[in-house]
Amino acid sequence: MSEPILKVRDFTVEFWVEGVWYPAAVKMNFDVHPGQVLAIVGESGSGKSTTAMGLMSLLAPNARMTGSVSVKGTEMVGAKKNILRDYRGKEVAYIFQEPMTALNPVYTIGFQIVETLRTHFDMTPKVAKERAIELLGMVEIPDPEKSFDKYPHQLSGGQRQRAMIAQSLACDPGLLVADEPTTALDVTIQAEILDLMRGLRTRLNSAILLITHDMGVVADMADEILVMKDGLTVEHGTADQIFNRPAHPYTKELLAAVPKLGSSKKRVLAPEKAKAAPVLKMENVTIEYPKRGRIPAFTAVKDFSLEIFPGEIVGLVGESGSGKTTVGRAAIGLLPIKEGRLEIVGRDISKASQKELFSIRRHTGIVFQDPASSLNPRLPIGESIGEPIFLAGLAKGDELNKKVEDLLEQVELPRSYRNRFPHELSGGQRQRVGIARALALTPDLLIADEPTSALDVSVQARFLDLLLELQERLNFACLFISHDLAVVDILSHRIAVMQEGRLVEVGDRDQILKDAKDPYTRRLIAAVPVPNPEEQRIRREARLAAKN
Repeated sequence: MSEPILKVRDFTVEFWVEGVWYPAAVKMNFDVHPGQVLAIVGESGSGKSTTAMGLMSLLAPNARMTGSVSVKGTEMVGAKKNILRDYRGKEVAYIFQEPMTALNPVYTIGFQIVETLRTHFDMTPKVAKERAIELLGMVEIPDPEKSFDKYPHQLSGGQRQRAMIAQSLACDPGLLVADEPTTALDVTIQAEILDLMRGLRTRLNSAILLITHDMGVVADMADEILVMKDGLTVEHGTADQIFNRPAHPYTKELLAAVPKLGSSKKRVLAPEKAKAAPVLKMENVTIEYPKRGRIPAFTAVKDFSLEIFPGEIVGLVGESGSGKTTVGRAAIGLLPIKEGRLEIVGRDISKASQKELFSIRRHTGIVFQDPASSLNPRLPIGESIGEPIFLAGLAKGDELNKKVEDLLEQVELPRSYRNRFPHELSGGQRQRVGIARALALTPDLLIADEPTSALDVSVQARFLDLLLELQERLNFACLFISHDLAVVDILSHRIAVMQEGRLVEVGDRDQILKDAKDPYTRRLIAAVPVPNPEEQRIRREARLAAKN
């Protein structure tokens, strides 16, 4: 076998917190060879991302690294800044988990890709721009020439992720460190990105270190798998060994928590609920983003109609940029509608004033996709949860404190957490805080916008159980927006499918997943990765054959 591109020996990362060194990753040992994909898996807080970021000395100043990390024979631990600068981007590229925080908000995405190219290669601005546009086309960003001049906030979550992947692939790196590279992507774009990464490996014989909680992606890509728990390696073996003959109890537990498409029990709405007045009613709704500067007006959603009844969960799925989040935000009055009619609990909000909307929004709640950016970093979580109750004038003082503690208990967080700040919680815990805040006013309608996209499978399983339990107990209607069809399968009574701003198909779970009528829905289902390497290989080959 060839010499490894990445060689890690006894690599340990510790953080200095309040006078104590806390270990985050302990004595890591692994190699990654040219053309090989090594996946590191484990639940939130296991040390996956810490290990990956430590390889290139990208950790905070309070981190201490010991051991050895060798990239193409050059030692990275304790390396001088000029050596690290030469290797970062050119020899080793990093795809970060959160593109909105990794991309610079004041520069266009085209400028940022050009900057990467011109830092490492002797290129004219014109040649670098042509290469950047070519890279944006490779990652399937619509209209690359126009997208070149867009800022990160002007792209959808999936498009931002693709822009960052384009920047990472710019220099054809020998080692690609991909930290949750497909977290924000829908299944069809995820399949394209995985094909792109697979092509990079084939074309350049590049090595890939993949950090992910999506076991379907692991089954699709990985040659070897390293399983981490509490900073320790608990199991390391080939993909076949880990998936088919796992040895460690934690690995078995992790695999058992993976949602599998079509394996969950069908959910049927009680007849009396289906006959009740809908909580949310959208009739022929069109939503348009107005003209801003040089950017023309854009119709994001066209002629959209949907009803959601009390106690019902409707899953809304579709590709990135299809208009899912736009529908969710309009459904609670955060975006105005251009045409059509929109009712919440029987009240028309199509032309409602801000004062009327304030009153109507007491009946609604929203769980945002990224809990880290939706919670105020300067407020303890107890204040964030209690704020809607206080502003609605429903409670204050001791009564408010009691309500906050009850809400924390409902989402299975200790009462003592009320004084913690968002950065002191894990991703799964922050998402629970988001649910507690959304349920603070006991809403009739809950909008859940990709609430599980950043969660690992074990935390996701507990989160879904919690959401189902709360929904059955509180009987709220829910629009669950997601690109994960297996999660939608577990939760939903009905599934609605969107493509390019239009509703292409809606029906109960079995009708959509087992007997889809629209070719787009069938393509969406075929792109879902399954947590079985052999079955996933067959599905991938069939999908590529159909595409060609």
